[in-house]
Amino acid sequence: MRLSASRGDHVSVYRPLDHGWTVTAVSSEVAVENVPATVPGCVHTDLLAAGLIADPYLDDNEDGLAWIGRTAWRYETDFAVDGDDFDRADLAFDGLDTVATVTLNGERVGAVANMHRSYRFPVRELLRQGRNTLAVEFESPYQHAEAQRAVSGGRPSPYPEPYQFIRKMACNFGWDWGPTLVTSGIWRPAALHTWSTARLAQVRPEVTLDGRDGLVRVHVSVERAADVPITLTATVAGAFARARLAPGACEAVLEMRVNEPDLWWPRGYGPQPLSPLTVVLEETGQTWRRDVGFRSIRLDTTADEQGSAFTLVVNDVPVFVRGANWIPDDCFPAGVTRERLAERFAQACEANVNLLRVWGGGMYESDDFYDLADELGLLVFQDFLFACAAYPEDDPLAAEVAAEAREQVVRLAPHPSLVLWIGNNENFMGHADWGWREQLADRSWGAGYYLDVLPGIVAELDPCRPYWPGTPYSGDESRHPNAPEHGTVHIWDVWNERDYTGYADWRPRFVAEFGFQGPPTHATLRRSVTHGPLTAGSSHQKAVDGQRKLLRGLDGHLPPPATFDDWHFLTQLNQARAVSFGVERFRSLMPSCMGTIVWQLNDCWPVTSWSAIDGDGRRKPLWYALRRAYADRLLTVQDGALVAVNDSPEPWSGELELVRRSLTGEPLAKESARVRVAPRSVSRIALPPHVATAADPSAELLVAALDETRVIRFFAEDVDLALPSAGFEAGVRPVADGYLVTVTARTLLRDLTLLPDRLDPDATVDDMMITLLPGERAVFHVRSSRDLDPASLIRPPVLRCVNDGR
Repeated sequence: MRLSASRGDHVSVYRPLDHGWTVTAVSSEVAVENVPATVPGCVHTDLLAAGLIADPYLDDNEDGLAWIGRTAWRYETDFAVDGDDFDRADLAFDGLDTVATVTLNGERVGAVANMHRSYRFPVRELLRQGRNTLAVEFESPYQHAEAQRAVSGGRPSPYPEPYQFIRKMACNFGWDWGPTLVTSGIWRPAALHTWSTARLAQVRPEVTLDGRDGLVRVHVSVERAADVPITLTATVAGAFARARLAPGACEAVLEMRVNEPDLWWPRGYGPQPLSPLTVVLEETGQTWRRDVGFRSIRLDTTADEQGSAFTLVVNDVPVFVRGANWIPDDCFPAGVTRERLAERFAQACEANVNLLRVWGGGMYESDDFYDLADELGLLVFQDFLFACAAYPEDDPLAAEVAAEAREQVVRLAPHPSLVLWIGNNENFMGHADWGWREQLADRSWGAGYYLDVLPGIVAELDPCRPYWPGTPYSGDESRHPNAPEHGTVHIWDVWNERDYTGYADWRPRFVAEFGFQGPPTHATLRRSVTHGPLTAGSSHQKAVDGQRKLLRGLDGHLPPPATFDDWHFLTQLNQARAVSFGVERFRSLMPSCMGTIVWQLNDCWPVTSWSAIDGDGRRKPLWYALRRAYADRLLTVQDGALVAVNDSPEPWSGELELVRRSLTGEPLAKESARVRVAPRSVSRIALPPHVATAADPSAELLVAALDETRVIRFFAEDVDLALPSAGFEAGVRPVADGYLVTVTARTLLRDLTLLPDRLDPDATVDDMMITLLPGERAVFHVRSSRDLDPASLIRPPVLRCVNDGR
């Protein structure tokens, strides 16, 4: 492959270096040599592809793979160079994981120590005509982190792992939902870039609104190979700007005004028009291109009688955040494709999520992630990568933190979906509540990053976007960081210590984390356990005392499980109920509370966790509950009143019907009223005593309905209800893409759920957890490409309800 044309053509050519790699263990104790390697990738997936290790996601295979993270690894490839008609040649690495030395033809090119940065090394003088040998040798992540810990002094964290001493994805070292799989490798693309005259080194646009006009200021830096005049041009939405750089000059700002552009909105608030912004270095033809959106963003933290607000305001419109926390979708992120992200984002949108928070123990996600968010109107909170630990503030770590932050702020700033930078995850709370002060003595713990370094970098490089020092954080160092009346809170007392009805005791301004565990789907669990019958202990469980907490969560709500199938159904159902209870509670407090971000949307492997979508991408019952609880229009009973939540742009008007019924369906008391709920607002409707008070709580329920929205409120928990044995008639009809399953209730059916993945791992169903009154009917659409047994579709363990066994 020819790399360049004549020098006069001023070419800029990228040659991907993604073929011919091998990986070798740099250890006398590990016999792995010249194994074919994939770039981008990592050593775990290379060893798995070669059949040298078992799948770390299955059974307990993870436990036997700790040696990988304690081994040094050498990646090597050859490439040919034909011709030298270029001024410069750079090796460009978008991501190296993590501590490595790069050599070309046996000569040291450079050393790196940060997974979250890209690197570029000039190698023009080291290239040879013909064959060239490139090697990247990775130090053991454990050895590097432990050596840094010895120099800096120990720092507290909740896990016995040294992740805060290395700039690497923290959850590689394990978490309460993730495996300990400490990776090494070339995890993002690598290339040889040959160029002449000059190259675009950095492009940083600031996109703002001035009244109804759009303003775009594009900061451009070039690297030169020749001291000649350079011309830069920029275009966006019909606007144009040109800058001429004199010989020796390397920076320019191109300014453009766009007359009344269409505004970019969050999903549910309007469309997401995007305009291509193009910057061209005319002498070489090198082009930088990104899609941008015109919108304003601010964070309202105004003090009020309840404390201080925490409200996201887009285009001067307050937005109630219906969010979910995002963790890396795979422990080996090179395998997360745009198609996989698109599937996960579609699942989020279908669940009525409007924001994803990229959690600080993971990574800055790929360009595809933020591009998809821009296109779909999914807002993004982006944590800087600090989580649940005290971090040293001395060099070399401090220098790496600053360099990483500067690069990532510039990279992500063009995206309209990104609406908030967050300094860290739970580190202020750790310092306040987890005994850090006593352990730290006079050692640093990261406050300087969150309160000085990071806000300074954001103010310099991304002044159009707000910054918040951490979550939880109450906006003032003198306050407790998890004060519910200020800023963001994390609510974990419920999962760890209390019944889920404890969410009702909170009156937060913004909930950035809360959640409840449940196991993965049956098909995912079955795939991850390759031998023996499934039991409650089969699923990976990383949370401290997690299995006991799952069962404790059923107490007072659902009957104790008698079989594995009962355990699986009831704990999944309880997870869905618990999170729904919290979401409904916090939405009912709008506008005092202006957001909830459920922990968590996704998983990185098959595991019992807080996710709505399991590690194989299957929707758990929680996903269906979240879709219902995050709907634009919601009815919920809170504090003895009916609350109508209208988070849509149109008023919600109609005849509200309230009926107290017996469990057998007979109406016992009725009331109706004409109601109107203004757009983006909440109305509280007092419940008349004759419908709100049961004569026999174990045998009655309340039904409230407004248009197509209905809520059923029981006067007692399921364990105290006089639930009948499930009585119904069911039929199955084949359709082009699967089956329609019709269930007609002869008795009350509580949380009727169809679990078709028990018959076909790829099967899906359109709804779950439907409560039917006697005489009512539900139709489930099961999508499957297989021939399924109709009889199995309408009996346990596929068709379940709480009445089972009564």
